[in-house]
Amino acid sequence: MTQLPEGAALPVPAQALQVAVTWQTVPGAPEVDVSALLLDGGGRVRGDADLVFYNHTGHPSGAVRHLGKSAPGAPGSAAADWLWLHLARMEREVDRVVVAASVDGGSFGQVRGLDVRVTDLSGAPVSYFAIGGATTETAFVFGEFRRREGGWTFRAVGRGYASGLAGLATDFGIVVEPPPAPIPGPGYVPPPVPRQAPGYGAPPTPVHSQTYGTPPTTRPAPPGYETAALPVPSHGHVAPAVFDPLSSSFRPSVHQGRGKETVHCDPAIPPGWALLEIESYHSISTTIESCDAHGRAEDFLLMAYEDDVRARTVALVPPDRPLTLRVDADTPWTLRVLPLAHARRFDSHIEGHAHDLVVYDGPPGVLDFSHHGASPFTVHQHTPPREPEYDAEDQELLVDEIGEVRVSAPVTGPGLLRISGDGPWKCAMRR
Repeated sequence: MTQLPEGAALPVPAQALQVAVTWQTVPGAPEVDVSALLLDGGGRVRGDADLVFYNHTGHPSGAVRHLGKSAPGAPGSAAADWLWLHLARMEREVDRVVVAASVDGGSFGQVRGLDVRVTDLSGAPVSYFAIGGATTETAFVFGEFRRREGGWTFRAVGRGYASGLAGLATDFGIVVEPPPAPIPGPGYVPPPVPRQAPGYGAPPTPVHSQTYGTPPTTRPAPPGYETAALPVPSHGHVAPAVFDPLSSSFRPSVHQGRGKETVHCDPAIPPGWALLEIESYHSISTTIESCDAHGRAEDFLLMAYEDDVRARTVALVPPDRPLTLRVDADTPWTLRVLPLAHARRFDSHIEGHAHDLVVYDGPPGVLDFSHHGASPFTVHQHTPPREPEYDAEDQELLVDEIGEVRVSAPVTGPGLLRISGDGPWKCAMRR
């Protein structure tokens, strides 16, 4: 891996890359939150969507995603917050992609072993930059990807800010709204509203406006998993008062490995459904199994035999213990554990390829499926338990065919469709 000194740059391939800001877990140190800013030729964002961070996890172009943090480890172990970006998909107006981070409730001077690492999707190193000498900074620009002579370079920056993410964002053209005024107490009389001078309209609305600080507890999820907004999770493994698996939210985590490994997921993930997204390349097979309370493999959640796999499936987080998974692939793999806000949603018609998970929230009816491939094509419907305190999820095998398939199957109502095949498929509601 090429280690860069501050200010140095090197060419990088215009392909899909992963960026990890890593540090050592230290008791009492603040958490590091990574963000990406897409800038035009003038060094400014074009709108709110050009800031990608934990509360806006994907750019509309699909070129940048915030993947989330690795699962917390023991003191002294490595922690990381991940970005994914595809430089070849970057819009022409984007001249730079800035990799930054902020902390809340402390400063970067409390964070040990801070660095930024760029790799390709196989895990092969591209560049590395260590951050040293941090003191009172609450935000940092680690580096930036920049267009150069028809290609891209990565430059080590290492510039700190004492004003947090809001101050950093302001530098790049985002107008940060002040926090709302406190609610007045009893007896408060509002001041008179001044009359507007003739010839003047309402004050202009800032083009770039984003409120920072504590994210809201809920936000509507836009269509598609790329741009779903996520709240900061609460800590502790506590079952919700009302079991609503479709609205469960938590911070995504990223796990990487090679071969067969057991993955112990974040205990803060609440009971209910979690979306699993896995990538592996040039592997004979890729499988994910759930594990019982003793760590023994229990049920297959995914079995993929394609050469290159980017697949989604679902796991049920038990109410009394953290989720444990067994992942097996011949080559390096990356597993992401995400809320269902990242899953695609069925809207009368949906298309996909190979293995995917679809949220179906429509009425009972009949779905028409088609599959173009040579291997088995299966569709399972997962529905919430009737009595969450006692029952697990209900599963029903809707389709189990081989090769080229055109078949219909009834659905009983809202739930999840876990679709598995080796080629393109389509699903539509029968009219």
